[in-house]
Amino acid sequence: MRRYPSVMTMRPNTLTIAGSDSGGGAGIQADLKTFYARGTYGLTAITAVTSQNTRGVTAVHTLPLAHVRSQVDAVFDDFDIAAVKTGMLGSAAVTRLVAKEMRRRQPAWLVVDPVMIATSGARLLDEDALEALVTRLIPLADVLTPNLPEAEALLGRPLGRDMDAVGADLLALGAAGVLLKGGHGKGREVVDRYYDASGVIEVRNPRLPVEGHGSGCTLASAVAAGLARGKSPQSAVREAIAWVNKAFQRSWRPGRGTVHVLGH
Repeated sequence: MRRYPSVMTMRPNTLTIAGSDSGGGAGIQADLKTFYARGTYGLTAITAVTSQNTRGVTAVHTLPLAHVRSQVDAVFDDFDIAAVKTGMLGSAAVTRLVAKEMRRRQPAWLVVDPVMIATSGARLLDEDALEALVTRLIPLADVLTPNLPEAEALLGRPLGRDMDAVGADLLALGAAGVLLKGGHGKGREVVDRYYDASGVIEVRNPRLPVEGHGSGCTLASAVAAGLARGKSPQSAVREAIAWVNKAFQRSWRPGRGTVHVLGH
């Protein structure tokens, strides 16, 4: 007869403040799968509900501010939260609210994924929310995780070829560390770069012939989980990149769209 342990191993609590993906591949659904796979217990504060599948986003409903705030209050009032990851915030008002709550709650670690556009091309952040993101939330971040198009939007200019200058400019926005994701780049390799006060870490992986759905959410959540488990930012980033690369290798197409969901 199989015996089960009477007490499960304690997992650190990790909170995602982000939007819901009804297709299950991105957003809080990807975050929760990542948190569990990376050894943490996932909590959520949902900012928006999207009608979404592997073909695209057909509708977005941003939740009322009072309800977003009540979710944040509920989890912080009951759980010791080891790390927070933010994703799709949707509007300037929600972004300002989340920044205010993070200043008030002061979590040990904050990972900010500046979600702006879905894989399908649908815009997930209002135009007027960008300023609130840059001036209020990013300066609170321990790790900022933009992809290349998001980095262009944050800096308000084309990136050019000097990635170290891009990294320095992104750090100047106020985050302690910046993981510049290279999935939108060109070439046979995906080059991810992590910048902080100590310099730059560059991680290269072969580019796979896969259009991944929710990869940005997953990577940021994996970083947050590593930080929650006591890893340094550099170690958390390295481990997260390696794990997401394996998740890409295990990806598949559950729907009729062309995108693959990751094998969490």
